[in-house]
Amino acid sequence: MNSYRKTAITVGILMLGATVAFMIGSGLIDSVLSNPEYLNHVYPNKTKLIAGMFLELMDAALVFGIGMLMFPILKQHNEAIALGYFGTRVMESVILVVSILSLLILIPLSNEFINIGATAGSYYQTIGTLVINGHEIAFQLAMLVLGLGSLMFCYLLYTSKLIPRLISVIGFIGYAALIASSCLEIFGVNAGMILYLPGAAFEIIFPIWLIVKGFNERSFK
Repeated sequence: MNSYRKTAITVGILMLGATVAFMIGSGLIDSVLSNPEYLNHVYPNKTKLIAGMFLELMDAALVFGIGMLMFPILKQHNEAIALGYFGTRVMESVILVVSILSLLILIPLSNEFINIGATAGSYYQTIGTLVINGHEIAFQLAMLVLGLGSLMFCYLLYTSKLIPRLISVIGFIGYAALIASSCLEIFGVNAGMILYLPGAAFEIIFPIWLIVKGFNERSFK
């Protein structure tokens, strides 16, 4: 039981760490790319962009660690779902890495754009737009994979009673909303932040519960 307690605390810390790393990292990246004249700003602000990318890569690594640590816990209750959840976390991590690293193209692109001047840079603007659009689509695909895997995860949490069922229900609703949001975004519909809120609530409540209370020990008997 002591090992389960340690795993619960570790998973909780990793989840909170992933959330913080992603929020700060995406904030740094957005502060550079949200400018309408982003090609003039990427190269001069490359340190900020790279720092944001590093934090998002950290998020991807922590995502993998969460899946790896949860597998032996979930396996005791349903091996198929445990494998499915672990597989989706690996897929999510890989897609996130591809999405993040694609932004590296913008740094030399911005440098060349600045050197030749904006009036002759329509070609560079087209490439930059394609890179950013590809980055966004890959991110939404990662969120779609996260949502699908986490629906299985929350279902198993609910049936196994590893945590209070109310928290599992919040997670199920949150990830269903995330799937809807990702699908809308992929098809070009801006769903806004409202559909992220239930999932965000779960990803704060769940890790705090794990750190403070841990898994329900009776579910292992």
